[in-house]
Amino acid sequence: MSLLELRGISRHFGAIQALSDVTFSLEPGQVVGLMGDNGAGKSTLVKVIAGNFPPSHGEILIDGKQVHFSKPVDARAQGIEVVYQDLALCDNLTAAANVFLGREPRLGFGLVSILDHATMYRRAGELFKELKSETRPRDLVRQMSGGQRQAVAIARTRLSEARLVIMDEPTASISVRQVVEVLDLIKRLSEHGIAVILISHRMPDIFTVADRVVVMRRGRKVADKKTEASSPEEVTGLITGAIATA
Repeated sequence: MSLLELRGISRHFGAIQALSDVTFSLEPGQVVGLMGDNGAGKSTLVKVIAGNFPPSHGEILIDGKQVHFSKPVDARAQGIEVVYQDLALCDNLTAAANVFLGREPRLGFGLVSILDHATMYRRAGELFKELKSETRPRDLVRQMSGGQRQAVAIARTRLSEARLVIMDEPTASISVRQVVEVLDLIKRLSEHGIAVILISHRMPDIFTVADRVVVMRRGRKVADKKTEASSPEEVTGLITGAIATA
C-alpha cells in the first residue's frame, strides 16, 4: 500500500491554474526527485501535500485513506515534514536546541521548571549518530557547514517521527563535499523507511539518490519514471518542452 497517493490534484488561484490533474504515489522508504522549471508547479504541489493549500480538486490519500489538510499541522499529524531551503534554524543556538526548538523537555522543581539540557544533548546525539553525521549536539549552528545544518534540520524531522520528508533544494549553494554529506543523509532516511520528495535543479543529485523522477511543466506532470529508465538528457528535454511526455 502506498504511503502517499495523489489523485487528480488541481489547484487554481482565481483564473490562474497552478496545478492540473496531478496523480502520483509514494511508497515507504522511496526517494522521488521532483523537477521542473520555475513556475512549473513544484512549490504549489508541495504546499498542497504539506497542508498550506487545500486542492481545488482531487484527493490526497495516506495509507489508502482519504485525508483533508486545512493547515500544515494537519499534515504533520500524518507524519509529513518539510525541510525548506532556508532551514529555519536559529544560528545563536546549539544543534540540540534547534532539534528540540518548540518541543523542549523540562525538569520540574515545584512551581519552577528548567530546560532538560542533558536529555536534549543525549537524544540529539543519538539522532546524529543514526544519520551518521559528524554534527555535535553542543555545537552552535552559526559555526556549522551547510551539510551539518541540513543534518540538524533532518534530525528535527526524525524527532517528530516523520514518515515523509519533503526537501526543498537541500544542496543549493553548498560545496561538493557538503553535497555528498546531504545526499548521504537522504539515503539514511530512506534506509529507515522514511519516504523523501527531493526538489532539486541539480540533475546529478536526483540521479544519485532518487528511485524515481517526476517532472512538472506548466502545472502538469509530464513524466514519472524510474531514474534508471531515464537520463539527464531526457529530463532536460521534458523540463524545457523539447520532449512532450515520457
